[in-house]
Amino acid sequence: MFREFNGLPLHVLVVHVVVVLVPLLALISVAYGLVPRWRSRLDWAVAGLAVVTPIAAYVATESGEAFEEAQRERGIGGEFLRKIEEHSEYGDTLLWYTIGLAVAALLLLLLASGLARVRGLPRWLVPVLAGVVVVLAVFALVYVYLTGDSGAQVVWEGTI
Repeated sequence: MFREFNGLPLHVLVVHVVVVLVPLLALISVAYGLVPRWRSRLDWAVAGLAVVTPIAAYVATESGEAFEEAQRERGIGGEFLRKIEEHSEYGDTLLWYTIGLAVAALLLLLLASGLARVRGLPRWLVPVLAGVVVVLAVFALVYVYLTGDSGAQVVWEGTI
């Protein structure tokens, strides 16, 4: 299911979506958390990106695993396989940071917009949640870079 699309490795297609959506989710979520006057303009973007981005990251991770398995079936190993495994580890970590960022962004959206009307919530909760979003956004950005760079090195060094 995650191996090919129209004869091309699905991973090659999906990673470009992740490279665009993860930074967008990170930047828009941070803006939403830190600039309250922008919240009414960014709420739909945060909601949409928080739902779509983890799905794209999951598909990229699964298609990457399928691509790695296809390479193993071809008998490729050694340094090339080590680089793919390193790339895969970065991708797995990126997936978890993306999920965490998406969940934190959705919670921030619910609490800051007033959609979740819960009595007795402390006033400091929204700023703390905004801080959590900032931290997770930084980690997601770092790992989208590390993942993309390690994958690009495999491709552009002429290994594939």
